Amino acid sequence: MSDLALEVRSKNAGPFWVTMELFMRDDEGFRAVEFVDERVVAELYRVDAGSVQLFRIPSLNVVKISFPRPVSQGSLRDRDMHAGQHHVPLAGLSVDPGRAAARTLL
Repeated sequence: MSDLALEVRSKNAGPFWVTMELFMRDDEGFRAVEFVDERVVAELYRVDAGSVQLFRIPSLNVVKISFPRPVSQGSLRDRDMHAGQHHVPLAGLSVDPGRAAARTLL
């Protein structure tokens, strides 16, 4: 994923949500990540697929993903207060640009 993207980032979206963004280099990269859907995100981050919000912005080659934080920001169990490291599993996904449906988790 990280080879096809200009940037893969995550950020805090308030005390209860995480937002991640895939900024793809071009249309081909944007099409190659069509397999990233609510089910893939739910599996990757161990959250309920029904709670994942996913927005595709083709004119910008951007995919925006939001889901509830596993623990609220600043709580005793919060290990990433700014959600700055949540993007790592997503950036590590293997993507075959020739086959949008192909994926494996690293």
